[in-house]
Order: sequence, then structure tokens, then C-alpha cells
Amino acid sequence: MVVKAVRGFSDILPEEIPTWRKVEEEARRVLEAFGFREIRIPVLERTELFARSIGGETDIVQKEMYSFLDRGGDSVTLRPEATASIARAYIEHRLYSRDPEARLYFIGPMFRYERPQKGRLRQFHQINAEVFGVSHPMVDAEVMALLVLLLSRCGLTEHELQINSLGCPRCREGFRETLKAFLEERTRRLCQDCLRRKERNPLRVFDCKVKGCQEVMEEAPLLEDHLCDECKDHFLHVRSYLEELKVPYSVNPRMVRGLDYYTKTAFEVVAKGLGAQKAVAAGGRYDNLIAELGGPEVPGIGFAIGVERLLLVIPSLPPPPPPLLFIATLGDEAERIAFRWCYELKASGITAAMDHRRRSLKSQLRRADKLEIPYVAIIGEEEISSGKVILRDMRQGSQQNVPLDTFVQEIRERLGPSVHEAL
Repeated sequence: MVVKAVRGFSDILPEEIPTWRKVEEEARRVLEAFGFREIRIPVLERTELFARSIGGETDIVQKEMYSFLDRGGDSVTLRPEATASIARAYIEHRLYSRDPEARLYFIGPMFRYERPQKGRLRQFHQINAEVFGVSHPMVDAEVMALLVLLLSRCGLTEHELQINSLGCPRCREGFRETLKAFLEERTRRLCQDCLRRKERNPLRVFDCKVKGCQEVMEEAPLLEDHLCDECKDHFLHVRSYLEELKVPYSVNPRMVRGLDYYTKTAFEVVAKGLGAQKAVAAGGRYDNLIAELGGPEVPGIGFAIGVERLLLVIPSLPPPPPPLLFIATLGDEAERIAFRWCYELKASGITAAMDHRRRSLKSQLRRADKLEIPYVAIIGEEEISSGKVILRDMRQGSQQNVPLDTFVQEIRERLGPSVHEAL
């Protein structure tokens, strides 16, 4: 029986790694330029962390979390998202006492039990960035601008920033009753999940992907008409600061986030070519989350980029180049010398390879040609006796002799980093 990966959990193969690394390296470069510092959080958290922060009535908590009892009888969960865990670490380690403004980022896997689909597996990867301690709308605009910048640096060309205001708890309370009354008159057109959402958290109906529910919500009242003066003013300033930074955006009044902790600013970056699940990144402000988790009254805002989704809409990088040098050997002594040379060259940063199966010279040269290795050194009993190694340039079709005693030194000089970059 062949053991395969668990459904929804995928290997990332060597030829895919260059593009993954580019995205991660661009993330680190851009975020650190904007003052963010990396944090690494556990894969496993107490279940109550996500139930309290995300919201007990959300689909994530109700249907998608990998939760189980550990051997001590505690309920634990593989993290379905990173913001709650970063907030927990922020509180637990009293990071707010070190600096009134904390900028943190995280790169790593998340876990949700949902139907595997293109760009969204049960183990998926996110890049998260969070800013704690500042409620100024200028920060909202900066966070969205750097997100758009980062996605552009990764190679995403056709995308749109969509923004909305979800208001504060005071705004939403009145709107919740208005929306609930609207939905009560249309219960026959709602799916079973939205019938449940209607009672417990009617805003979640905006997020439903069922066509019938989407048609109902096209007629629904909008939260923007119920914003208090403070939230209206905040949203107007966010928009003005985006315009100051010349960041294009559109207002999507029906956009809500799938997590209960969001307040005021919410946003998504959508891209072409992803179908119904077209958001590659999303985020928003969560001014009450830290206090709700037992910390001080500290505002926050952040975003998450879905790496797998992003990789579907950016160009893939080519695989790493082949080794620079292949050492073909004939005989035990030549093999021993080549073994030492390969190690010394690789240790100095020059990729080299040799054959370990003691095949014929013809077979070794054929392998070097198949791998498109630009240089081949040939060493056998005759070369050892003469003190000269044959070095072939496979692209030019030329060859020359290199002294045996200084072979490694001369190869370092000829095939150093500048040659590797040129190839």
C-alpha cells in the first residue's frame, strides 16, 4: 500500500520553491522597511482563544477548526488564522509595555477543515502583518498601501483594493436589528446556514457564497447608512490618506469580513483569474480585540495574504541553475580526488557534482550534458600521472588543461560568483 499525503495537505516541490521564496523574501524586505519585526507563534493554541476572538458563530469556529482534546483533557486547536495568536503573544509577553506602537509580521501555515479547492487547501500559508497601539486613520491607509506595494513587488499586476467601514459596536447594533427585520421577510430565499446566521449574526449573510443568498443581499440595507459620526469621519480620513498616497481603491459597501473582531476599516485585494474566491489578501481594524482577550485597551489593524492564491496569479520563477561543474572520473584514485574537490568547491559556494555509480566516461558526460552543466572536468589515471586535469567548456565546445595541484584554486577564480550570476 502506498501512503499518500492527507487530503487537503500538499507538498511543495523543489521546482516550486523559488517562487515561494521570492514571495517570502519580498514580504520580509517590504515589511521590515515599514518597521515590522518578525514574530513566530505556535501551531497549536487553546481552542478558547479562537472561539473568543474569531466569534463562536462564525463558520471557522462552527465548521472548520481542527480541534481536539489533548492527553491532559484540554481542548486545543491548530491555528486557523494568525491574528488571534499574535494578539495573544502581544498580551502574554506585555509587548505593549515596551513600545506604545508594535508592528509585527508572521509567515507560516494555517489549518481549516473545508473542501479543498484551488488555492485554498486544508493546510494553507499566510503572510500576516499587524499594527498595535495606533488608531489614527493614517495608519489604516499606510497598511493598505504597503499591502498593495508588496503584492505588486511579488508580480501581481491586475488587482483592485476594495474597502468598506464596518463601524463600531454602537453602529452595528442598530444596523443589526434593521438587517434582521429585512431577512425575516425573505427567509424562504435563504440557505440553511444563513437562517442560522440571521438569528445570531446577520452580518455574516453578506459573506455567503450561495447564489440565492447573494441575490437577496443585493437588496439589503447597507451599514454605511448607519455609521455613527465618529466612524464616518474615520472612514473619510482613511480614504483621503489613500488618495494622498495615490493608491487606487473602490468602496464595496457589501463587503464584510468573516471574523467577528473587525471594527471600522475593512479591506480586500481581489485579483482576476481566481473565480468566486478572488481575494488574495484581506484585513481590517480590530480595536477591541486586545481588550476582549484580557489585555489593555489597545487598538489594532492588520492583514493576511493567502500565499497559495497569490501564487496562482503571479509569474512562476524558473528552477535554480544546474551545478557549474561536473567532475567525471575514471578509477578509484580519481574518484577519491574528485570527492575531495567537490566538497571543497561546494563549501566555497561553487556548485559541483560527480557521479557515484562508477559508470563509464561516456555515461558521465551524457549525464552532465542532460543536466546542462556548463563545465566538465575529466580526471583519470593518465591525468593524475601527467598532473593535468582536462576542463571542458560544454557550451563553447573547447577544452584546456588545468594543473592538478592548483585545480580547486583555479576553478574558484574562474567560476566564482560573477560567472554563476552571468549564467
